[in-house]
Amino acid sequence: MDLAQATVAQLMIPVEDFDRGVSFYRDILGVPFLFAAPPQMAFFMCGTVRLLVGVVPAGQKAQRGSAIYFKVPDIQAVYSSLSAKGVSFAAAPHVVHRTAKSELWLSEFTDPDGNPLALMAEITVGGA
Repeated sequence: MDLAQATVAQLMIPVEDFDRGVSFYRDILGVPFLFAAPPQMAFFMCGTVRLLVGVVPAGQKAQRGSAIYFKVPDIQAVYSSLSAKGVSFAAAPHVVHRTAKSELWLSEFTDPDGNPLALMAEITVGGA
């Protein structure tokens, strides 16, 4: 047995301040909120993947590293909306890969705890 048939069901995002973390993902980013189990866990639904925004237990160091890429249909509009809400992006949306049929756009940012996040969009170009 291995993970060949597995799917990603949930990702954990470590935060230091529960209320600030919930507010950022729910109110600023607009990720659909499912439920909370205060004081340590809140759950959100992003497509088919559940996000667990959780406070790391005392004495345990938060593991940060893997970026979460939010695929959006209109990266410019989402970027503008989140910027207006105070999200600080490393750069405006820009093309990182281009083929004859599509472009891959990215714009990276972090949450208040330094977790790496990004907007991404795959845009069809030409007569594709």
